[in-house]
Amino acid sequence: MKLKLKLLLGVVVLLAAGVYYYVTIPAFNIHSNGFWLFVVSLVVVLGGLLSIRKLRDGYAVKDIKILKVALILAGALVIIYIIGSVLSSPIINSRKYHNLMTVEDGTFTEDIAEVDYNEIPLLDKSSASLLGNRMMGTLVDMVSQFEVSELYTQINYQGKPVRVTPLVYASPVKWLTNMGKGIPAYIMIDMATQDTQCVRLEEGQYIKYSQSEYFNRNIYRHLRFRYPTFIFDRLSFEIDEEGTPYWICPVKQFNIGLFGGQTIGKVVLCNAITGDTVCYDIENCPEWVDSVYSANLLIQLYDYYGLYANGFLNSVLGQKGCLKTTDGYNYLAMEDDVWVYTGVTSVSGDQSNVGFVLMNQRTMEARYYACPGAEEYSAMSSAEGQVQHLGYRATFPLLLNVAGEPTYFMALKDAAGLVKQYAMVNITRYQNVAIGDTVEECEQAYLELIGAEKVTEEEKAESLQISGTISVLTQVVLDGNSRYYVMLEGDERIYDVPVAQFSQIIRYQAGDPITIHYLEGDELQTVVEIL
Repeated sequence: MKLKLKLLLGVVVLLAAGVYYYVTIPAFNIHSNGFWLFVVSLVVVLGGLLSIRKLRDGYAVKDIKILKVALILAGALVIIYIIGSVLSSPIINSRKYHNLMTVEDGTFTEDIAEVDYNEIPLLDKSSASLLGNRMMGTLVDMVSQFEVSELYTQINYQGKPVRVTPLVYASPVKWLTNMGKGIPAYIMIDMATQDTQCVRLEEGQYIKYSQSEYFNRNIYRHLRFRYPTFIFDRLSFEIDEEGTPYWICPVKQFNIGLFGGQTIGKVVLCNAITGDTVCYDIENCPEWVDSVYSANLLIQLYDYYGLYANGFLNSVLGQKGCLKTTDGYNYLAMEDDVWVYTGVTSVSGDQSNVGFVLMNQRTMEARYYACPGAEEYSAMSSAEGQVQHLGYRATFPLLLNVAGEPTYFMALKDAAGLVKQYAMVNITRYQNVAIGDTVEECEQAYLELIGAEKVTEEEKAESLQISGTISVLTQVVLDGNSRYYVMLEGDERIYDVPVAQFSQIIRYQAGDPITIHYLEGDELQTVVEIL
């Protein structure tokens, strides 16, 4: 009888552990918090179940050897976990945390090309969500069965910034009636044009693996059974250049002790239709993938870089040279990748930025640009002040190169969350605010405000090119705007260079070679490009 009871208890423990594992799906990895909780819980429960008879007979815990051993073992595991957490912390590893991210200094006018409004996202995630829900309401055959997921991953698709998100089952009952076929579509929103479309998948090629599944086809459970030791970071939904839906599943890598210094070491790509998976080392990740490092992880890594440059104690006490990111971020499409943009400010809590940083979501490459000016929320308030009678609210801005000037660009939304106008704010002189009902109107007003002239692509195509050696370089101020007049050796013409548009002219001096494109004029030749 005693043996049968023990066997029964063993079966109960195994079943309970199996159910617990199936529901919580912890990784079998010493770097996983869930793994430690699973092991400690299993030890305590197993010891309790094997001692339950003696406990019922009135034995004290100290007299029940197996329970005593279980509690000692559980306590030892908790102590190891606490020690591991302390040894992994920035308190004693500040230099290692600082070195997790390598940051290069960039040159704004060289790295960031003048803005092309076909390549920048004019909408934020909340606006995209409104458009996606509005599109879903028009799909009569699907609206009663499915809803739109709130993922809205921003990617570059065929050279355009878009957000993509799958549909999800509207309820457990709708899952039960539709799970045989799967999810028939995903939503794609062009962030530049606001064009929203529901991409319907072919019959038999529906999404079978998603976050809204309940059992083995749940994407998290599917990944856990294939990769039992991997600790996954935030999953994102993307499509490849052919429009095939994938789950992008970054695998955490801990570089400092047991639990510290998280980066990404591998990435698993899971076909959302077939469930097929491929695991890549991070340096071999396919170029069409955009979202490996989450924005929050990149910002955390840069904060480590900025805070711990001079040690942990300095970050708490003196705070000399300590920098941090501002409370917000946005995305920029650049070099066929998605980059996270955020401002950089001192930890003193002032209302200005010392620069900004761009961080690549696929490679973790980071570039810092020294650009003192207004903090983003100050610029947002400045823009909102121009339309306070309308009650519009500004989105978190992007930093763009407009006529060579670092410029905050943001959308202005009404109380319903719809984009009504656009604003441009000069980062160094944030009282200079331009508002327009369209992007083109906003840009033209901004160029007039800063004294720059908009040169069309047609004008550039009609421009002439000349190369020579500078003989005269003179700065003049016209109507409060700085300009340089340039003359070349053997040429009597004067070339007019607006500094706001071509700030690199200040690096030149008499005797330097230069190549320019210009439009012919009577007295002045207008420079439209410096090569």
